[in-house]
Amino acid sequence: MVHDRAAGGRWHVALVVENIPLAADHRLRKQVETLLSAGHRVSVVTRRDPANAAYRRRRGLTLLEYPPPPEPEGPLGYVREYAWSFLCAALLLGWLRLRGRIDTLQLCQPPDVYFPLARVLRWGGARIVVDQRDLMPEILAARYPRAPLLMTRALYLLERRTQRVADRTVTVNHALVDRLVGAGARPEDVSVVWNGPVLARVEETSPDPALRRPGRRLIVWVGKMGLQDRVDLVLTLAETVVRRLGRSDCTFVLLGDGECLDELRSRTSDLGLDDWVRFTGWVPEETVFRHLASADIGLDTSLQEEVTPVKAIEYMAFGLPIACFDLSQTRGLVDGAAVLAPPGDVEALARVLVGLLDDEPVRQRLAEEGRRRVETRLSWERQEAAYLGAVGPAPRYGRAPAPPILHR
Repeated sequence: MVHDRAAGGRWHVALVVENIPLAADHRLRKQVETLLSAGHRVSVVTRRDPANAAYRRRRGLTLLEYPPPPEPEGPLGYVREYAWSFLCAALLLGWLRLRGRIDTLQLCQPPDVYFPLARVLRWGGARIVVDQRDLMPEILAARYPRAPLLMTRALYLLERRTQRVADRTVTVNHALVDRLVGAGARPEDVSVVWNGPVLARVEETSPDPALRRPGRRLIVWVGKMGLQDRVDLVLTLAETVVRRLGRSDCTFVLLGDGECLDELRSRTSDLGLDDWVRFTGWVPEETVFRHLASADIGLDTSLQEEVTPVKAIEYMAFGLPIACFDLSQTRGLVDGAAVLAPPGDVEALARVLVGLLDDEPVRQRLAEEGRRRVETRLSWERQEAAYLGAVGPAPRYGRAPAPPILHR
């Protein structure tokens, strides 16, 4: 089947995201801006959210929103959520296809449930691109250690089905490349597109003195507060630093929202840490960036080996030294720009954090290395060409030549 437009011409890209709205998905927002800046037409299927309002007026962008499902309670709740999202995506993509051609369909994964829709649109000439950010079996295990074995096996099956229908897959680190190849993808069809920030937006952000309390260091944590993110360990860390190590000269600010936010706020009060731990809830990128520009140290307490922490790239972009656990993907990303503690050892993390607070030359050295890595390799400006090369349709339907994999 032959495309009716040249590979270098204007094309229509439809993107599907399930778990968060477009306005809250930093990676998708960067991808959309890149596509629009390149002159292409973009449609996004996403859950409805008031924060999406600014995108409803964007020229060249069609926003197809559906009512968000209720927050899931337990593994079966996710089955209901994904079934609802699948139905809404099917109806909206069908409506979109009736109105005209879809050159590329991008599925933002997880969940790996949209492959039947991809197969149908592929028959109609669409190129299928999977943007794999996380792995569903690992997320399930992190959230529910006693999840049914049958459900885990089903998630591996969905992963394989998705890779079989994809023409191209982009992902966020090299460990996921290996995993997706093992799920059936061809090595030449999988590439890494790092999820770094747009440096132009970083550089236009100035510190805000009002965010700092006199005589205190500012330590920040940024992200979505899900069970698998282990934000609870930030509170354990704060209690260890303040109570056991006697360091009352610091403030921990947690930026973001999610299912754990209310519980974390309550626990903070129970621990008597309200004077040292502050939550912002969901805030726009501008507010997040002002905090990062004003902070002394960035913090990550994830225990997921396979995850590349986006927050760590953002910390490095702002010249923040990092304190985190020594996980394989994290170490490969931040080695030389962070202090590391054994995974899960909160007391060890507290001690290296306090050591970092007291050693300005080390903080400066780590900050400079982190910033250099973002400028030379990880920023979104360095990823745009690889992303466009993966998403763009080939002159003839089928597999296009793969853009180069970005090596460490």
